[in-house]
Amino acid sequence: MRKQFPLKKILILVAILAVPGFLYYLLQDKGKNRYKPLPFYGPKTVLETFTTKRGEKIPDTLYHKVPAFKGINQNGDPFDFGTVTNHIIIASFFYTKSEKLGEEMNKQLDWLHNRYIGNKMIRLLSISIDPEYDQGKILRSFANQFKAKPGKWDFVSTDTTTVYPLSSRGFFVNAFKEGDKYILSEKIILLDKQHRIRGYYNSLQPEDMKSLNDQIKVLITEELRKMP
Repeated sequence: MRKQFPLKKILILVAILAVPGFLYYLLQDKGKNRYKPLPFYGPKTVLETFTTKRGEKIPDTLYHKVPAFKGINQNGDPFDFGTVTNHIIIASFFYTKSEKLGEEMNKQLDWLHNRYIGNKMIRLLSISIDPEYDQGKILRSFANQFKAKPGKWDFVSTDTTTVYPLSSRGFFVNAFKEGDKYILSEKIILLDKQHRIRGYYNSLQPEDMKSLNDQIKVLITEELRKMP
């Protein structure tokens, strides 16, 4: 008499075969991932041109981009933000004299730096709000604490006439020095390859850091979909 195949094993086999297909169905919709795209922050301009998607005309939109600027990195080399293309950027502001807030923010950035150390799509950018002090050996020594290599994690010093408008009108955060007082935003900012702002995250909130890590992956997926 032929021995019957146990029902339990049949169900397990069906599950093994069915789950990958079900997940694929959830993630795909006529060749497009069905994840929730990240928002765009800052002013936007709705253009008169359209893009057709599934028979529907959608107005093209021009989103705010962080403007190009120049400075000097921790190695004393010229840094040109305008040439930093084809990378997702995790940006923040800092000053080397900062204690509690700066230490916590850099702790989170260091965690992200180590987590994405092998991912060539990801770069970190820390911009000093005290550029008159944060330069030369001081900047290099500070960056060395995190084993930060230019091109992966740049600590950049520019000048006050550049960095203060950049923080307020480029990144839309309060980060500047006024007299002897420092105003430092705790926000970490996520930029896509076009230097558009896609997210703000409070470096003092663990849930925000978890969200940032998750949304970096979403943005990586979004960028990979654009590749031919």
